[in-house]
Amino acid sequence: MSNDTNRRDFLGYTFAAVAAVGGAASLVGMKKVWDPLPSVLAGGFTKVDLSGIKAGEPSTIMWRGKPIFVLKKTAEMENSDRDLVIGNDRFTIAIGLCTHLGCIPAWKKSMWKCACHGGEFDASGKQVFGPPPRPLDLPPFSVSGNTLTLGEEGPEYKKIASAMKA
Repeated sequence: MSNDTNRRDFLGYTFAAVAAVGGAASLVGMKKVWDPLPSVLAGGFTKVDLSGIKAGEPSTIMWRGKPIFVLKKTAEMENSDRDLVIGNDRFTIAIGLCTHLGCIPAWKKSMWKCACHGGEFDASGKQVFGPPPRPLDLPPFSVSGNTLTLGEEGPEYKKIASAMKA
């Protein structure tokens, strides 16, 4: 300590420094509490460019922690009321979880097969064999040109969803 600083001033400066560090730490903690949770951030919208998808080869996109299958159908694949039609192209959009126990089916030649219990889904996402009780589920989506936006319900989604209920 210098001759100009007495003990009382030194203790005051020390208290001020500790309070400043504590206040900064509190602000960092409050910011972390006020930030949205990762699960909330993951619940947003995901945009997918459909123009880069090759026919007959499904793409898998992660959305809200779930795999989403996007398949551009070839001419040999059958038409379905579940198809998303954009121009001359037909697409299958489905949540990539087996409707039996939630396994992730794998694409084998022309269909999705679930290795756990032998469930099979055709290129349109309809169950064709095994224990799955229903087709692959449809995620909410909207379409703008060649861009698919997962997470919002557009007229195309409503049309396919109503056809699936019938």
